[in-house]
Amino acid sequence: MKKLTIKDIAKEFNVSISTVSKALNDSYEISEGTKAKIQKYAKENNYKPNFNALSLKNRSTKTIGVIIPTMLNYFFAQVFKGIEKTALENGYKVITCISNQSFDKEVEIIEMLSNGSIDGFLLSMAKETEIKNDFNHFKESIENGTPIVMFDRVAQSISCDKIITDDFNSATTTVEFLYKKGHKRIAFISTMSDYKIGKQRFLGYKKGLEKMGLPFDESLVLNINERDYKKYGKEVKPFIKSIDLDAVMTTGESVAVSTMKALRKSGKKIPKDVAVIAFSNGILSRHSSPKMTTISQHGEQMGSKATQILIDKLKNKNTDVVTEVITTDIVIRDSTR
Repeated sequence: MKKLTIKDIAKEFNVSISTVSKALNDSYEISEGTKAKIQKYAKENNYKPNFNALSLKNRSTKTIGVIIPTMLNYFFAQVFKGIEKTALENGYKVITCISNQSFDKEVEIIEMLSNGSIDGFLLSMAKETEIKNDFNHFKESIENGTPIVMFDRVAQSISCDKIITDDFNSATTTVEFLYKKGHKRIAFISTMSDYKIGKQRFLGYKKGLEKMGLPFDESLVLNINERDYKKYGKEVKPFIKSIDLDAVMTTGESVAVSTMKALRKSGKKIPKDVAVIAFSNGILSRHSSPKMTTISQHGEQMGSKATQILIDKLKNKNTDVVTEVITTDIVIRDSTR
């Protein structure tokens, strides 16, 4: 039989987790009637308190929980590098979990680590969570005294610290950069159309075209919803063949590599015939052929900044909520002329 949790009791009485916690701890803040009902229910259902959780308020584990949505994205590896470096410098340990883009997994991880194992969370939201638009698990964690700092993929409606990339302006600037190199038929390939960051990049692309006086052409846009990067080529090949283009901007490196492959197969020379530029300045861009021009999101800086904000919050119990925007740079290599 599943062990009864504070959350289950809260659900039963339709009250917050902190109300249950206070009732079980016999707090004067809760009315006698509510207290008696909750304590009776807990006893009848054999509720065993989690002593770690009870002492959470008074102790520090000097450990940070990190939740990232996927391991396959080099950008997150860079963010993690920044997190680990800054955590170590401040005497903190790190527990890292992968949500694998799953809402349930993300909820499970937060529940599992909120039992007193960690002092706070650094996280980038799972794809399913964003689509579901259900952020209760974040809310509960913060209400129960475990702060969260979100990075890259953030929940707008949650009041917590956030570190984001300037996705909209980055995409606009990239279109300007390509236009100034003489490109007029600039395609946009996205594997992130479900994400807010993907939408921002697309809107920035459109804004860039408008600023440069170029018409927006629907046929120059490809949205790939395939999660397996090995299958990107299947959609990219026919797209490349079907349109006349002289530059491609992609939302990530894996799809940019597939695009370069498809372009070469169709007899196009990079960057002479078609320029290619991708978001995220990772390991693939340095080893692709030709080496890829990228929009660097400074993942390491993002991770370091997020960690510092969380640690300051834990030390000083700082209550101000901030959103920091990391500006990007274009790292010019050989895939643009």
